[in-house]
Amino acid sequence: MLTLLWWIFDLLGRYGGIYAAPVWSIAPTWAHAFLMLYGFFPFFNFGFLMTTYPNWMNWEKIPARFYVPSFLCLASVVALFYLGLIAGKALLLAGTAFLLAGWGIALYALLRVLFTARHNDKRHPVVTSLALIMGWLGVLSYLIWLASDNSSALAFSRHAGIWWFMLPILLTVSHKMIPFFSSRVLDNYTLVRPYWALYFMLACATLHGALELAQQPQLLWLADFPLLACSLYFSYTWGLLRSFSIKLLAVLHVSLAWLSIAMLLYGVQSLTLFVTGSAPFGLAPLHALTIGFFASMILAMASRVTLGHSGRELEADAATWALFLGFQFTATARIAPDLLGLPASLFYPLAAGIWLAAYGIWFAKYGPLYWRPRIDHKPG
Repeated sequence: MLTLLWWIFDLLGRYGGIYAAPVWSIAPTWAHAFLMLYGFFPFFNFGFLMTTYPNWMNWEKIPARFYVPSFLCLASVVALFYLGLIAGKALLLAGTAFLLAGWGIALYALLRVLFTARHNDKRHPVVTSLALIMGWLGVLSYLIWLASDNSSALAFSRHAGIWWFMLPILLTVSHKMIPFFSSRVLDNYTLVRPYWALYFMLACATLHGALELAQQPQLLWLADFPLLACSLYFSYTWGLLRSFSIKLLAVLHVSLAWLSIAMLLYGVQSLTLFVTGSAPFGLAPLHALTIGFFASMILAMASRVTLGHSGRELEADAATWALFLGFQFTATARIAPDLLGLPASLFYPLAAGIWLAAYGIWFAKYGPLYWRPRIDHKPG
C-alpha cells in the first residue's frame, strides 16, 4: 500500500497537473521498479516459502531467530528508502543494504532447511532457492548502481528481478500448488505436473532475461512463444474453465492466464520489431506480466494461504471474489494506453488507484487475521 501511495503521489504530479512534479533523489521510474520488485513482492515470497519449505520437505519449522531479524531488516527498508527519496542517496544506500541483510538471513534460513531436510523430492525448493539467490544479486546490483551510477548494474537489477527472480518463483509455486489445490476440490481431476515443461519454461525465462540484458528485443520472441505454448498447456490441463466452480481456485487460474496474455504480447511485439523495426505495444507486455500475473497471483495465493493458516474455510466469499475481479482492472487500465492509445495522464493514476483500493480492501479484510488466534484453536 505504501508503494502504491508513493507512486500515485508521483503520477498525479507528473501526469495529473494537480501540483508540481515531485523531485526525488533518483529517477522515479527506477525507484518505482525497485520498490515493486524488491520492496513489495519479497515480503509475500519469504512469508510463503518460510512456511512451505518445512511442509514440502517434512522438516522442522523455521525458528523465530531467523524470521524475526529478517523481517526487521526488510521492514527498515520501507522507512529508509522512502526517506531517502526525499533526503538523498545516503539513506537509499542504507535501506538497500538492510534489504540485502534481511534477504540474506531469510535465504540462509531457507537453504538450511533445503540442505538438512531428508526428503526425496527437493526439485521445487531448489528452483525457488536459486531464484532467491538471483533476487539477492539483483538487489546487490541496484546497490552498486546507487553508489556508482553504473547503468549495466541497473539493467541487471531490473531484468534479473523480473526474469530470474519473480517469474521463476511464481512459475515454480504455480507448478507445485495449482494442480494440487485443483485436485483437492474438483471431481475426477487428473493431476498433471510434468517437470520437463517447468524446466523448459524456466529456460525460456532465463533466455528472455539474457536477451533483454544483451539489448536484443527483436529476438525475444524466440523465448516468448515457447513460454506462451507451455503456459497455455498448463492453463488447459490444470482446468482453467472448470476452476470457476470454486472461486478460491479460480483466482489462481485467472492469475496464471495473465502469463499467457503477457507472453503473447511480448512475442508479437518482438516479432513485429524483428520484421518492421517498430514496437507497437510499448510497456503493455511488461505490465501484463508484473501486474496481471505477479500481483494477481500474490493476491490469490495470499488469500488462500491466509484462510488456511487461520483455520478458516477454504472458500472465497463475495467480497474476496469482487476485490480480485476488481484488481484485474488494474492491469487492464495500465496496458490500455500502450495498446489503444488512451491518455496516459488518466489511465496511469487510475491503474495505481485501482491497485491501491483492491489491496487496501484486502488488508482491511485479511490483515486482522494475522494477529488473531486461529479459529480452530490450533497453534498459530
